[in-house]
Amino acid sequence: MDKPRAVVHVSPRKKTFFARLMEQWPLQVIALMGAAWLIIFSYVPLPGIYIAFSNYKVTEGVFAGAFVGLKHFSEFLTDKNLPNVLINTLAISGLNLSIGFVVPIIFALLLNELKNLRYKRMVQTISYLPHFLSWVVLGGFLISWTSEYGLINQILFQLKLIKTPTYLLSDENYFWGVALFSHLWKETGWNAILFIAAIAGVNPELYESATLDGANRFQKARYITVPGIAPTIAILFILQSAYILSSNFDQIYVLRNTLNANRSTVLDIYTYRIGIQLGRFSYSTAVGLTKSVVSLILLLITNKVSERATGSTFLR
Repeated sequence: MDKPRAVVHVSPRKKTFFARLMEQWPLQVIALMGAAWLIIFSYVPLPGIYIAFSNYKVTEGVFAGAFVGLKHFSEFLTDKNLPNVLINTLAISGLNLSIGFVVPIIFALLLNELKNLRYKRMVQTISYLPHFLSWVVLGGFLISWTSEYGLINQILFQLKLIKTPTYLLSDENYFWGVALFSHLWKETGWNAILFIAAIAGVNPELYESATLDGANRFQKARYITVPGIAPTIAILFILQSAYILSSNFDQIYVLRNTLNANRSTVLDIYTYRIGIQLGRFSYSTAVGLTKSVVSLILLLITNKVSERATGSTFLR
């Protein structure tokens, strides 16, 4: 009787790096374009940070100004206007980070419950159309609607939320509310797209099992949908928390005026006024660098908190 022959497993030959590169050349080209953009616009300008530590003049070179150390940083941190600027920035960004972050999640959950696909697509399309309009266009609408006889003003008066019709943007007490409303109007539909995509990735068998157990729609959303998209929520929250000192410059610049300046002067507007209008480029660079350092610290803190609380993290 013949002895059984041993089976020899021949491992597939590993492809060289160049061979894998040629097979994936369309993806590699896209990746290289992204890397080139990052290098040109993010890394090449980095030496310009020296401006924050010197007395820079436009007529001279970037490195020609006299080195002054932390002079501009000290001047910024001791500015008497800084507390009011920080309060406005944190208030508007905090509203956008809390209410402006939660509303798209709720909107995505409600859209997920619509069974009529045609109506669902129509609502979704209408909701994210404002995202593609510039703040100059939307600001024109808002200035008109918030006027004394505008649409929003009349609705608030009929609901008895205000005593007398007034130009809302002329009263500093209403500016934060107008900023939040305009942000929700423009970005809710667009921000909900990521959550809708995350919901589509939840295992449908979980919903079927919940239906057999007698769960209603609210219970399915609470115990299946929300936990299923929790990693997406955590990552997006980490990213947005890092930008809490960066208010939407375009939005605030369009809506602000001399009457609401006390509530609309945020850090970005402050930097623009000091740096561009007054020509203090070294000072504005120091402000921007300080903001970037704080944003990096906030990113690391929120990332660590999210990792311990939910297990989801953006940086490892």
